[in-house]
Parts: sequence; C-alpha cells; structure tokens
Amino acid sequence: MVYNYKEMIEIYGNDYNLKKALSRNEIFKLDKGIYSSKKIVSPLVIYSKKYPNSVITMDSAYYYYNLTDVIPSKVYLATDRNTDKINNEKIVQTFMSKDILYQGRVNLQTNDGVINIYDRERLLIELIRKKKQIPFDYYKEIISNYRAIVEELDMYKIEEYLALFKNDMNLSNILQMEVF
Repeated sequence: MVYNYKEMIEIYGNDYNLKKALSRNEIFKLDKGIYSSKKIVSPLVIYSKKYPNSVITMDSAYYYYNLTDVIPSKVYLATDRNTDKINNEKIVQTFMSKDILYQGRVNLQTNDGVINIYDRERLLIELIRKKKQIPFDYYKEIISNYRAIVEELDMYKIEEYLALFKNDMNLSNILQMEVF
C-alpha cells in the first residue's frame, strides 16, 4: 500500500517514529512525501498518490491496458490547465480544461494501490485527438489493438466523450474509418 506523509503521521504518531520505521525498513520512502510498505511500487501508483487530481493518460495508459508493448520511459499525466507545472523529468504533463479532465477517469485498484487512469474509451478519443503528434507506427499498433477489442468497448461512453469536444463530428468520422 502507498501512503502520503499525512497518512504516515496518522499511523506512526509523529515524524520521529516515522523516521525510526524507515530506518528499520518497516516502510520505504519512494518519493518526496510518498511511502510504501513495499520497496518497489509501480510509478503509476506513486504519481497517482502524489498528484491525486491528475489522470494517467496516453503512453502510460496504453501500456497499462496492453494496447501497446512499448514501455513508456515517462509517466503521462493529464492535469487541470490552471494547476502548476510539475517539475519532474519522469513526468510528461498535459493540461486540459476542468470540464473534460475528469470525463472517463476511473480509479483502479492494483496490487500496489489505486491508480487514477482514463478508461479505454476515453483513451481512444485521446488517441484520435493526438493522432498527428504520435509516430505513425505507434499509432497504427494501438489502433489495431483497439480493433481487436472493439466488441468490449462501450459505444455509449465513446459517443458521450466525443460530444465533449468541438470537432466531435470529425473525430467520429476518423473513429468510424479507423476502428469500427
């Protein structure tokens, strides 16, 4: 399980006891203000805990859902456009307006803890929206993997997400041609 500093103080009572627990390897410090009972934890869990108002997106989410076999070198997070820039070389931050940021966000329980990630339907919309920014071969790999799971996708959700964007008809046409 992954904890933030406040949760650790609630468990251990004070900073002194927390430092003693760290020295005894009862818990491990994973990042600034982030602790765990396990020494190695998924970065998706760490950054979901550290940045609770963010959503894991793009390459990180495609890999998590097995839509690609390319292991991302960084964690991709979507945040509100009014938040501060995250100064971490391991994170690629994208800014979105609050009205679309949380559409499609799900909290998934993993072995290491909870991750805040977009569902597969929202990620499909993001893939189509960012098509020109993604290498062609990578895009085709993900699209072909979406074609393989098309029966599992919730069409109602896809239509709902499409309606959030100004160019929804164009996105819908691309989806029809490339996935369905």
